[in-house]
Order: sequence, then structure tokens, then C-alpha cells
Amino acid sequence: MTAERGADPHVRQQLGAYVLDALPEAESGSVARHLQRCDACAAAYVEVADAVCLLALLDERDLLE
Repeated sequence: MTAERGADPHVRQQLGAYVLDALPEAESGSVARHLQRCDACAAAYVEVADAVCLLALLDERDLLE
């Protein structure tokens, strides 16, 4: 799936994988370019990146509560 596929050219569905560096290089580059020109997706990227950072603070005990 590329950022330009379908009627919605935005990359919101790819942001989780992008933040985790789990996209193929070409797709990652496409997302990065889109984020440079789309304020809405860039704002969504910040939210996803923040969530990933917060999850990293949890440990197993936190998840079992």
C-alpha cells in the first residue's frame, strides 16, 4: 500500500508502522514526503508518536492491572 493509493491520499493508516520504522524503504520515503506537505497527517503523526512513547513507559505489571 502506498500513500497515494485509493481515494484518500493521506497516510494516517500507515503512521503506526512508520513510527515503528516497520515500513519498506520506498513506502517510508513516500510517507515522509507526504508528512512534509500535509499538516493534518503531520499532526496525526505527532499523536501516534506520542502514544508509542507513552506505551514504552509501561511494564508488564501496568498491563495486568
